[in-house]
Amino acid sequence: QVHVVESGGGLVQAGGSLRLSCVVSGSLFRLNAMGWYRQPPGKQREVVALISSSGSTNYADSVKGRFTISRDNAKNTVYLQMNSLKPEDTAVYYCNSKTPFGDAWGQGTQVTVSS
Repeated sequence: QVHVVESGGGLVQAGGSLRLSCVVSGSLFRLNAMGWYRQPPGKQREVVALISSSGSTNYADSVKGRFTISRDNAKNTVYLQMNSLKPEDTAVYYCNSKTPFGDAWGQGTQVTVSS
């Protein structure tokens, strides 16, 4: 069974930074594409950033230049470094692991950006 656990959320002022972490167990992490998604209050879940097993990355237009996704295969961990945060970045952030058995999701971590 694949387990996905996010951490690192919190309350930050606009312009500040946070780093989210996501640890995956029960899967060959290095073979999995990984992604960060978010769900703002009252809205649908949306993709934030993706990273392939080889390290290629893609970002939503709204976070390009501010957020960086990275992975450490030795630690089975994917990170999301978020800089220059804006109030509109407020959301529950979810980590996704694309395993050979299907998608695995974490429980989410709340990020709140105050103006």
